[in-house]
Amino acid sequence: MKKTVYITGADRGLGLTMTKRFLNEGYKVFAGRYMNDWPELDELKKDYEPDLHIISLDVTNQQSVDDAADYIAGEAGKLDILVNNAAIFKDRSTDVFDGFNYEDMMKLYDTNALGPLRVSHSVVPLLLKGEDKILANISSEAGSLADSWRVKEYGYCMSKSALNMQLTILQNQLKDHGVKVLAFHPGYVKTYIMGDFNHEATIEADESAEGIVKQILAKPDLDEHMYIDYQGNKLNW
Repeated sequence: MKKTVYITGADRGLGLTMTKRFLNEGYKVFAGRYMNDWPELDELKKDYEPDLHIISLDVTNQQSVDDAADYIAGEAGKLDILVNNAAIFKDRSTDVFDGFNYEDMMKLYDTNALGPLRVSHSVVPLLLKGEDKILANISSEAGSLADSWRVKEYGYCMSKSALNMQLTILQNQLKDHGVKVLAFHPGYVKTYIMGDFNHEATIEADESAEGIVKQILAKPDLDEHMYIDYQGNKLNW
């Protein structure tokens, strides 16, 4: 039986590129799609019909998350790798002098921090049945407390810090079950996370995805540092 990977936010950008990478590595991929009108996953499926499963997924909706987990359980009965990639950047807040948009901040927290927790909880029983037992998450250097340098982007940075704390707790709990938790900084990637395509970014999605998939497939030991960039360099919490 083929190994399995579940990737959230696989519509485009980094998620789509990681989907391609894992398909080329011979994995059966369950790709979580939020934007049903975005065509690239459907085009990819034409070339990988047996191995690419496209799942409608909203990580802020518990029923959607549960339905996706049920589908994976029915199709595969186990899961080797989870990649929590779905995230947003929307933040109309400026700084402490000009004020904050708390509605945006709540959406960031719900998607970037609680979203991965919902998904992880939904498939942990399947991960325990898998062989690789990798629970990978796309975090950011923006979540580092030790290396904090920004003077704005409060909501996004706080959501990623909350994700990082979540992942340390998950690793504490899942270590005895053989599950390795990872938090990746993907680099400043040319993606659509800010809404429009970010041409100012410095790293192509394919380069970041190649590095992340390489680090995942290296199957790091349970005791290895879990907060790293796409090249495997350690980051400070």
